[in-house]
This record gives sequence, structure tokens and C-alpha cells, in this order.
Amino acid sequence: MENKTIRRNLYRVLRKTGVRKEDISLDAKFSEDLHFDSTDWTIFTYYLEHIFKVDVEDEKLKKVESVNDTIDLLKESA
Repeated sequence: MENKTIRRNLYRVLRKTGVRKEDISLDAKFSEDLHFDSTDWTIFTYYLEHIFKVDVEDEKLKKVESVNDTIDLLKESA
């Protein structure tokens, strides 16, 4: 999958999760910048798996700290 397509779809996932568009950047950290809690992670994972049609292992998802980390994860899952 192309990097541009991944970024566009990841943006959609983040918006569906409730992240404001001005808060989304490649270096945004989920816990510090986007203020994710356990509910946000559940919603994020649901939309991530459905929009990208992937099954993300919990162990891999726990290592994701930023938006850019998510892009890297999706590249290796695709």
C-alpha cells in the first residue's frame, strides 16, 4: 500500500476516534499529544483493523507510540 494512501486512511481512523484534525501530525504521540485512554485505543483499533482490513496483534499495538509508528506498523502488515 502506498504511503499517501496509508496516511489518508490513518487520518480517517484518527478522526473517527475523535482526534481533532489540528492535533494530527506524524510525530504526534498517542498518550502525550492525543491523550488516548483505553477507550480511545479500543475505538482506534477497531477502525484501524476495519478500514485497513488487517488484524493487528495486541503485542505490536502496545509498541506503537506515535502516528508515524502506526504507519510503519501498517507498512509491514500490508
